[in-house]
Amino acid sequence: MTDPYDDETPREPLDLAGLQRRLAEFAAARDWQPYHTPKNLVAALSVEASELLEIFQWLTPEESTRVMDDPDTAHRVTDEVADVLAYLLQLCEVLGVDPLSALAAKIDRNEHRFPAGKPRPASP
Repeated sequence: MTDPYDDETPREPLDLAGLQRRLAEFAAARDWQPYHTPKNLVAALSVEASELLEIFQWLTPEESTRVMDDPDTAHRVTDEVADVLAYLLQLCEVLGVDPLSALAAKIDRNEHRFPAGKPRPASP
């Protein structure tokens, strides 16, 4: 698998704001912003998450832990993860959600809901 960044093109450091900016610029250059409504972005996010799920669909739990061992499958997983993240970041941008703050707040709530050392509740 070749690295798409082997061309030595200068890149800005990887951070969420920079990636969101690049995604917005990419969409703007193609006049795609009218289509980037919350509804459309959530639908696209769901489709991409399903494409990621499809890779794992019939694997055993053991096989799923080794999915990155095969270069072709690893490439597919990496591409689908990128697609999921791209649509999630675009959705956050459109809705004004800070994804890192949202995640930190969710972890805080879960730490209170599920204290360490307590047994997991039984499934309903």
